[in-house]
Amino acid sequence: MTETGEAPVTWLTQEAFDRLKSEYEYLSGPGRTEISKKIGEAREEGDLRENGGYHAAKEEQGKREARIRQLRQLLESARVGEAPMDAGVVGPGMVVTVRFAGDSDTERFLIGSREDSASGDLEIYSAQSPLGKALTGKQKGDTATYHLPNGREMSVEVIDVVAYTG
Repeated sequence: MTETGEAPVTWLTQEAFDRLKSEYEYLSGPGRTEISKKIGEAREEGDLRENGGYHAAKEEQGKREARIRQLRQLLESARVGEAPMDAGVVGPGMVVTVRFAGDSDTERFLIGSREDSASGDLEIYSAQSPLGKALTGKQKGDTATYHLPNGREMSVEVIDVVAYTG
């Protein structure tokens, strides 16, 4: 995600956008009809208080509706194409190599959207994650500090930044 002047924008490849749009169209159309039928069939089985099939279908319906809302929000804020990026500056669409404080090994990952799973073996970190936020805007040689879930601080040095080319 990147911030424009108005709302957050999620940059997606055309392939990822088409895949997510197809999932949204299925879930909000035929998928809703299917789950409604399951609920109706389970309702006909009798007492709803002890009807496992009914409760399972209602739970599945809730999960599908949550996914529909998530997809709708994502697609509304999505931009297809390449995020505007500055060469050598950490941001969405960039592959970053870092070294964590106290570690001699380096790690390489993509700053991007988890929804764009076309990155293969490359780990993906959201630009909105604590690490992603700390690294955004940094350049090779910079050090960033962020908070771990346990409250401790972690420092990381940017070793390299290159554009993701697929």
